[in-house]
Amino acid sequence: MGLLRIADAARLTGVSDDTVRRWIDAGTLTAAKDASGRAAVDGAELAAHARRIAVAPADPSGIGRSARNQFTGLVTAVTMDTVMAQVELQCGPHRVVSLMSAEAVRELGLEPGSVATAVVKATTVIVETPRGRDV
Repeated sequence: MGLLRIADAARLTGVSDDTVRRWIDAGTLTAAKDASGRAAVDGAELAAHARRIAVAPADPSGIGRSARNQFTGLVTAVTMDTVMAQVELQCGPHRVVSLMSAEAVRELGLEPGSVATAVVKATTVIVETPRGRDV
């Protein structure tokens, strides 16, 4: 991975530019200069730090499962007709949308403000990178 400008590092980790600068001042991240001479950090170093500081909310269900992609958050919207429903969750910075039966929504008591965990087990996960690899 190349260098990431301070603003891009902040956006990707969900913090302010000042927080990234404080991480540099504290020695948590190493400062560098990009090709334009702007302050930057190493992408791999930032990724390792992001992993260290990541705090996922606990899954309130206490259920063991094989799926590793779990997103706990708040239900922000439920759109329902007589048969089907769309449920939106805000899980940290991530919006997760699920389509399910209206019966399941009623049985689970899903409504805006309730806590829920989205569990994703997929054989296909698409990974994309920006053109030119600029963030």
